[in-house]
Amino acid sequence: MQAVSWRSRQVTAGGVHHVLFLCTGNSARSILAESLLNRLGEGRFRAFSAGSHPKGQVHPLALEALERRGLPVVGLRSKSWDEYAAPAPPPIDFIFTVCDSAAAEVCPVWPAKAMSVHWGIADPAAVEGSEATRRQAFRATLQALEVRIRRFVALPIESLDPQKLKSLLQQIGQDAP
Repeated sequence: MQAVSWRSRQVTAGGVHHVLFLCTGNSARSILAESLLNRLGEGRFRAFSAGSHPKGQVHPLALEALERRGLPVVGLRSKSWDEYAAPAPPPIDFIFTVCDSAAAEVCPVWPAKAMSVHWGIADPAAVEGSEATRRQAFRATLQALEVRIRRFVALPIESLDPQKLKSLLQQIGQDAP
């Protein structure tokens, strides 16, 4: 079996890649990404999400957007990234920060040895206006994340050298969906 290594972690071809989506509040964007990747990853990926200052509950419109798309919501919860820094956390291969640095949000910094990339996206929970406007913001965020995640899962991860892989992941995060 061919293996690709980056830093101190080995990811073996055919294995499951563990992905952590980080955001400040862990109530919307990172939750949407977790659910999407767990569905679209088809057993190749296992997604988690967490926040540096979690809200403590998943935003109801995030759950609604996921349910309307038939995506999994069972087990989703707003949680601290401390859960992934505890003894014997799941081995994380990739970390994506999904906070929107353009909106002056402070993105969490993760000290792990996983490959870390920023995929900034505006916070739908910050959108004000009618209920329809707010629902549309969550649908648009879900769609934007889906475009990025579909591109991510399509990458031939095992055959790419670490620098090329990181470059492709950064490009995915910079491209407008």
